[in-house]
This record gives sequence, C-alpha cells and structure tokens, in this order.
Amino acid sequence: MKRKIVKIDEEKCTGCGLCVDACHEGALQLINGKARLVSESYCDGLGACLPECPAGAITIEEREADAFDEEAVKEHTAVRKNEAPGTLACGCPGTQTRTIERKEEAVPADAAAGQSAAVSQLRQWPCQIKLAPINAPYFDNAHLLVAADCAAYACAGIHSDFMRNKITIIGCPKLDEIDYTEKLTGILKAHDIKSVTVLRMEVPCCGGLANAVRQALINSGKMIPWRIITVTTDGRIAED
Repeated sequence: MKRKIVKIDEEKCTGCGLCVDACHEGALQLINGKARLVSESYCDGLGACLPECPAGAITIEEREADAFDEEAVKEHTAVRKNEAPGTLACGCPGTQTRTIERKEEAVPADAAAGQSAAVSQLRQWPCQIKLAPINAPYFDNAHLLVAADCAAYACAGIHSDFMRNKITIIGCPKLDEIDYTEKLTGILKAHDIKSVTVLRMEVPCCGGLANAVRQALINSGKMIPWRIITVTTDGRIAED
C-alpha cells in the first residue's frame, strides 16, 4: 500500500532523540546514536516528529510501506529491548495495540445496593486518536465511534449507549492542538468502516472533532453512514 511515511537522513541526524519523544506511534527509536524508523506499519505519516528535529533530518515521502504485522513488531521490540513480547518499538507497554474481546454480561438480579452494574465496552487499545495506528487490525469492518474526551465524564451511559459493539477512539482538538482530519482519512481509506458516530460536546471547540470527521469522510471518497450526537455539559443528549 502506498502512503506517506517518514524518511530520516542519517548523515544529518545528531541523535538528539527529540523525534523519538514526539512520535506517538512508537515508530522511531535511537539505534547506535541515530534515529531510525523501526516500524513502517506504525508510522502514521502525519509528521509530528518533523518540527522537533533541529537538524532537519526528517522528511515525509509517499511510498510503498510494509503491511501491518502486529506480531512482528512485538517480536522485534522484545529482541531489541530484551523485554517480554507485548510492547511497541517505543518500549512503552501502554501503547501496545490489542483487541479486547467482550462477551454479553448480564447484571445479577441480586446485585447489592450501590454495586456498580456497569460493564466496560471498550474493545481495543489504544483509544486516543493520536495513538491509534492507522493500520491497526481492529478497524477492519468496524462500526466506529469518534468521541470527545469530555463525553465520557458528562454522559453516564456512554459505554452501554454508544460504545457497545463499536471501536472507540477519543480526542480533544483543543487540548491536542491538532487537526485529526489526515489521521481519520487514513483510517477510513485503509479499512472497510461500516459506520461512523461522532459523540461531541455542545461546546464550540468540539466542532473541530465533527469537522475533522466530516472532511475525512469526504477525503476518503467512501459513502459511509454517519451521524453526530451532541452531549450537553450537564450530561443530556441534545435534541437534533
């Protein structure tokens, strides 16, 4: 598959490591004092590493890239860092890509008063838009929920009402200071997404999330059913 991916000029690279810290996908690593792209499948091509490089050693090019191979990446990381398999090239277990199997769980009729009956409906990790790899296999044939960070706190029933049977990715364009359009476009183009639901807050800055999804759908060239649901700051679902 041809897509945008970073290219590092090792002659210019000073080995400062700033690009490695800036790469949220875990695609870069310092090897023998030089920054290296250790996983093409985890590079999202958005170039967050570019402005961090003081030597101008990083560029973006469009080329054929390796297909996603989660097990190969895990094995590579374990060998390089002498760690147990299960971490990405950045060495951080918290960014490991995985699918979470969920079974329908009935709430016991005799549940004690005050006992939480809520069951998590998160079906994959990571869930942050910035961290979710474009080629992650859990996006295949998925019903996608793109939710504002704050929605999880304002909307008490987010798991049962919106996340159930969906792949959920979350973000806040104001806090992340990023336009998610290119990342979302990449996800939509790379996978057969069945539907998209945007769960946004009523505050103006959340419009950036809805606009990014709208533009990504246009850019993808696909006819995908989608809808926007707005949550008020006091936790109600706003009328259309």
